[in-house]
Amino acid sequence: MLTPTTTGLVKTDFALRMRAAGALAATFAATLALALTFASIGGLPARAQTPDPVIAKVNGVDIHESDLAAAEEEAGQIPQMAPDAKREYLISFLTDMVLVTQAAEAKKIGDTPDFKKKLEFQRNKLLMAKLFDQTGKDALTDEAMHKVYDDAVKQLPDEQEVHARHILIRADAKDDKASKAAEDKIKAIIVRLNKGEDFAKLAGELTEDPSGKANGGDLGFFTKEQMVPEFATAAFEIAPGKISGPIKTQFGWHVLKVEEKRKKPAPTFDEVKAQIETYVVRKAQADLVTKLRADAKIERLDKKDEPAKDGKADEKKADEPAKK
Repeated sequence: MLTPTTTGLVKTDFALRMRAAGALAATFAATLALALTFASIGGLPARAQTPDPVIAKVNGVDIHESDLAAAEEEAGQIPQMAPDAKREYLISFLTDMVLVTQAAEAKKIGDTPDFKKKLEFQRNKLLMAKLFDQTGKDALTDEAMHKVYDDAVKQLPDEQEVHARHILIRADAKDDKASKAAEDKIKAIIVRLNKGEDFAKLAGELTEDPSGKANGGDLGFFTKEQMVPEFATAAFEIAPGKISGPIKTQFGWHVLKVEEKRKKPAPTFDEVKAQIETYVVRKAQADLVTKLRADAKIERLDKKDEPAKDGKADEKKADEPAKK
């Protein structure tokens, strides 16, 4: 498709300049998933002291209204069903969970070393997830987001855009006869344009680009990289208001008119706000881990020749002047 998706590419360019702490994002996503699993271990989770009616009791264990939301996430993909049926499904799921949990407790499964080890692992995961979540929320200030935006905008390169219209006559590049016929049609159209006929009107009548028929061949603004080379070269060489000669591309034969040229503008803050929020949160989480590692003493006992890494000692050593 020849028509560029200008806005999308602008946002992509902007986003590429804000990619940091990507590896931590995957860890955080996995953490949240495991946190949900931990929440259901050993019965239903504790809850804040807010109005939360008990909707069922199973062998004396209360099932609250708020448990349904947690159950929906934990239950996995639920078949499409009416709201009432879905509610019954979730209550049944919670009921079964309580019953199976009580049966496991009766067998002392919770007292086994393997279970305790897994429980401790999941507890650590949940604590990590909660701290990451809080760290991200604390970092997500209006000031921090605007600073990221301003810094990214300053780094955007000066890039030119062209606003142009085109008329396309399609032809298979491997079919010389069809290509020659398409070229002759474009040449005839150029003659009419040079006599003063309106470009947008002719595009609506003659172009074989479906979107061009509806908008007078308008391609909007685009950069060189967004078009095939032959088309882009012609578009950026022609002055505003001028009409090109015949242009051959993989799509067929074209004639274009350059409407205007400009420096590519930066996306607005609102256009990239979601990307900025993601960046600020992930960077804060990555910075937290970096600091914790720097302050920690980490020993790899599986690598006997590798000394313990003391973050503070390494930091102090780095501050010392180099010996001559």
